[in-house]
Amino acid sequence: MLKVYSASWCPHCTRTETYLKEKSIPFESIDIETAPKEVVDKVAEINGGQWVVPTLEFNGTWRKGKVFNEATLEADLKKMGAQ
Repeated sequence: MLKVYSASWCPHCTRTETYLKEKSIPFESIDIETAPKEVVDKVAEINGGQWVVPTLEFNGTWRKGKVFNEATLEADLKKMGAQ
Protein backbone atom coordinates (compact mmCIF):
# COMPACT_ATOMS: atom_id res chain seq x y z
CA MET A 1 0.00 0.00 0.00
CA LEU A 2 1.11 3.54 -0.74
CA LYS A 3 2.31 5.44 2.33
CA VAL A 4 2.06 9.22 2.50
CA TYR A 5 4.33 10.78 5.11
CA SER A 6 2.68 14.08 5.90
CA ALA A 7 2.01 16.79 8.46
CA SER A 8 -1.28 18.39 9.46
CA TRP A 9 -0.01 21.90 8.66
CA CYS A 10 1.14 20.99 5.14
CA PRO A 11 -1.16 22.17 2.30
CA HIS A 12 0.71 20.05 -0.25
CA CYS A 13 0.02 16.97 1.88
CA THR A 14 -3.69 17.79 1.98
CA ARG A 15 -3.83 18.29 -1.78
CA THR A 16 -1.89 15.06 -2.39
CA GLU A 17 -4.22 13.06 -0.15
CA THR A 18 -7.30 14.64 -1.76
CA TYR A 19 -5.97 13.68 -5.20
CA LEU A 20 -5.38 10.09 -4.08
CA LYS A 21 -8.91 9.85 -2.65
CA GLU A 22 -10.42 11.29 -5.85
CA LYS A 23 -8.50 8.73 -7.93
CA SER A 24 -9.45 5.89 -5.53
CA ILE A 25 -5.80 5.09 -4.86
CA PRO A 26 -5.57 3.42 -1.44
CA PHE A 27 -3.00 4.92 0.91
CA GLU A 28 -1.95 5.14 4.52
CA SER A 29 -1.30 8.60 5.91
CA ILE A 30 1.53 8.81 8.45
CA ASP A 31 1.92 12.05 10.40
CA ILE A 32 5.65 12.66 10.85
CA GLU A 33 4.95 14.82 13.89
CA THR A 34 3.65 11.81 15.82
CA ALA A 35 5.50 8.98 14.06
CA PRO A 36 8.26 7.00 15.78
CA LYS A 37 11.77 8.47 15.55
CA GLU A 38 12.96 5.81 13.09
CA VAL A 39 10.18 6.78 10.67
CA VAL A 40 11.02 10.47 10.93
CA ASP A 41 14.72 9.70 10.49
CA LYS A 42 13.99 7.71 7.31
CA VAL A 43 11.92 10.55 5.83
CA ALA A 44 14.77 12.95 6.59
CA GLU A 45 17.31 10.54 5.06
CA ILE A 46 15.29 10.29 1.82
CA ASN A 47 15.13 14.09 1.67
CA GLY A 48 18.79 14.92 2.24
CA GLY A 49 18.51 15.37 6.00
CA GLN A 50 15.37 17.52 5.98
CA TRP A 51 11.76 16.88 6.96
CA VAL A 52 10.13 17.37 3.57
CA VAL A 53 6.50 16.36 3.14
CA PRO A 54 4.63 14.86 1.47
CA THR A 55 7.13 12.06 1.03
CA LEU A 56 5.72 8.89 -0.55
CA GLU A 57 6.73 5.23 -0.31
CA PHE A 58 5.33 2.28 -2.24
CA ASN A 59 6.76 -1.22 -1.83
CA GLY A 60 10.20 0.11 -0.92
CA THR A 61 10.31 2.76 -3.65
CA TRP A 62 10.51 6.30 -2.29
CA ARG A 63 9.53 9.69 -3.74
CA LYS A 64 11.13 12.73 -2.15
CA GLY A 65 8.85 15.42 -0.80
CA LYS A 66 7.61 17.83 -3.46
CA VAL A 67 5.11 20.64 -3.81
CA PHE A 68 1.78 19.43 -5.15
CA ASN A 69 1.54 19.28 -8.93
CA GLU A 70 -1.07 16.90 -10.31
CA ALA A 71 0.82 15.96 -13.48
CA THR A 72 4.08 15.36 -11.60
CA LEU A 73 2.35 13.34 -8.89
CA GLU A 74 0.55 11.20 -11.47
CA ALA A 75 3.81 10.52 -13.34
CA ASP A 76 5.67 9.71 -10.11
CA LEU A 77 2.93 7.32 -8.97
CA LYS A 78 3.14 5.49 -12.29
CA LYS A 79 6.95 5.22 -11.99
CA MET A 80 6.55 3.82 -8.48
CA GLY A 81 3.93 1.31 -9.65
CA ALA A 82 1.30 2.77 -7.33
CA GLN A 83 -1.12 3.70 -10.10
